[in-house]
Amino acid sequence: MQQTIETEIIYGKNAVTELLKSETGVDTVLLADTLDAKVAGYFTALAKNAGAVVKTTRTEKLNNLCGEGKHQGVAAFAAQITYYSLEELLQKAAEQNTGPPFILLADGVEDPHNLGALMRTAFLCGAHGVVIPKRGAAAVTPVVLKASAGAAARLPVARVANIGEAIRRLKQQNVFIYCADMDGPPAFKQNLTGAIGLVVGAEGKGVSPLVKKLCDGVVSLPMAVQQGSGVDSFNVSVAGGIVLYEIYRQRQEAAPENQPQNTAF
Repeated sequence: MQQTIETEIIYGKNAVTELLKSETGVDTVLLADTLDAKVAGYFTALAKNAGAVVKTTRTEKLNNLCGEGKHQGVAAFAAQITYYSLEELLQKAAEQNTGPPFILLADGVEDPHNLGALMRTAFLCGAHGVVIPKRGAAAVTPVVLKASAGAAARLPVARVANIGEAIRRLKQQNVFIYCADMDGPPAFKQNLTGAIGLVVGAEGKGVSPLVKKLCDGVVSLPMAVQQGSGVDSFNVSVAGGIVLYEIYRQRQEAAPENQPQNTAF
């Protein structure tokens, strides 16, 4: 079930525009320092929507990468991976025979390092797959792959048009959906066994109100520090990691024969 991620450079205004509008993961967009400001702004907006990083670089460097006169001042590093449908994710979960479905849903996580860290933890905690949106969030790029320590190449990923619709479809398959937020009961006081999906939200903004409303429940993480201290929330990859491990722990206790355990240290 290993996915192969290869990287290639795409160049030229039309090619990069179509790439950024497609479902292919884009890691970095390179813009020549001589590019017209309006054109640069256009590609910067497209890149942000696609979850890509924009870097301004010297024209000479683009010439070396793409060939002189071929790039039109624009190039991008693209990651080519196989995304799965939501139904395929559930099918793969059933084929693994390691308990009820366990799915992580990332609602607008923009930082590829955070997404990679979440995918690494999800894989180690026995999650069957990850769901990410097609627009406005990080895709699976080489940076995500590196941050995940390779887990992104081994964990099935579904890229959907709408996280809310994905939640509705999962609930139709009797998957109970929790979201991680600050106003719910502590995660360790909830029953997190059975078919489950965990939604984590965007950096700073958290889970969107519409997505939160669609969830069956909310879980939170108590903190020793009071809100208003200036440091009053966990990083999304840390918070998600803690809840993911709590789900794993409860599933392990509920069905130890289905969850072979390896000790990390």
